Amino acid sequence: MRFPQGVGIRFWKGCVMSLKFRLQWIADERYESAYAFDVNNDGMPDIVSGAWWYEGPDFVKKHPVGEVKAFGEYYDDFSTLPLDVNGDGRMDFITGGWWGNTLRWRENPGDPAKPWPEHVIAEVGNIETTRAWDVDGDGVPEVVPNCPNGPLLLFKLNCDAAGRGAGGFTAHRVFDGKQGHGLGFGDISGSGRGDFVLRHGWLEAPEDRYNGRWTWHPEFDLGSASVPILVADVNGDGLNELIVGAAHGYGLSWWQQRPAANGTRVWTPHPIDPFNSQYHDMHWVDLDGDGAPELVTGKRYRAHNDNDPGSFDDYGISCFKWTGESFARIPLIHGRVRETKGLGIFSQVVDLNGDGRPDILAPGKDGLAILWNVTEIDRSPAKH
Repeated sequence: MRFPQGVGIRFWKGCVMSLKFRLQWIADERYESAYAFDVNNDGMPDIVSGAWWYEGPDFVKKHPVGEVKAFGEYYDDFSTLPLDVNGDGRMDFITGGWWGNTLRWRENPGDPAKPWPEHVIAEVGNIETTRAWDVDGDGVPEVVPNCPNGPLLLFKLNCDAAGRGAGGFTAHRVFDGKQGHGLGFGDISGSGRGDFVLRHGWLEAPEDRYNGRWTWHPEFDLGSASVPILVADVNGDGLNELIVGAAHGYGLSWWQQRPAANGTRVWTPHPIDPFNSQYHDMHWVDLDGDGAPELVTGKRYRAHNDNDPGSFDDYGISCFKWTGESFARIPLIHGRVRETKGLGIFSQVVDLNGDGRPDILAPGKDGLAILWNVTEIDRSPAKH
């Protein structure tokens, strides 16, 4: 297996350090979504993916979640969003898929031998994937499915007087037009409120997120964009930029925001990696411990069953480090099929063993795996 054990660069003054990762295969399952959370309330994260959950800390013993419907090579399971929906103190999760046309939550039964009952939240049409963001700032995330052929809806968890989940959701319509492929959330306007980013433009948040009018700004066309579209101040100029993957083609880029004289914005795309394809899921996280976030992403293996450009290329997972002028690509694992690992449609970067280093939980049609972060992090104040 071609697996680079020391290929990264940390950009500290007078200090260059390698990023090192160790690969652990968890299962040969083809589910494209996975997330780590404490299923059995033992204080340790477990991994939930598709029809199974894997007990931490070694993730060897597996327990049933329940049947997930298959449609050809796909499963109708394109997210694993943890949320205690019914307020019973056990973490449930939210999912949905392209074929079932429904947003659903699966109820944690509290017994590892029992399947998780499935409950329909709403019929919303084809779901590319689902994300959760705290849209209204109350500390509880709202659920937002990316439905390319439908309007933008967000679902707010109904809570009791004590703030616990009451087992249901209230739907709020944000945008009546078709969303298109791609969805992001972050402060574009500088108001301190989170705005939504779609393929053809962005929606400016009103003060009252549920009763006010979201203002549509059709300022760009991002193509068949990633989910998420990341919103971040890449170059440190005080304005948030967009980081966008070509989910079903070649390309990865960042779009620089500049104010225009008429009160709008001009968006200038800059390439990050035009040579690899199917960047569908991505993360903006401090991978190397230097205090600055990096872009972590990878190819979604067989996203459209080998019908996307670049389907037969070598692939893997990479970290992209901002140098002050552009992004430098740091391959974490790269190679041919069965020698490497990609990301599915819903992955996670999270510290799975409590050592302070973010690890990469990577589902996909090429299997479920963890890239353990074994980077030697020098925390000496003199090096910072």
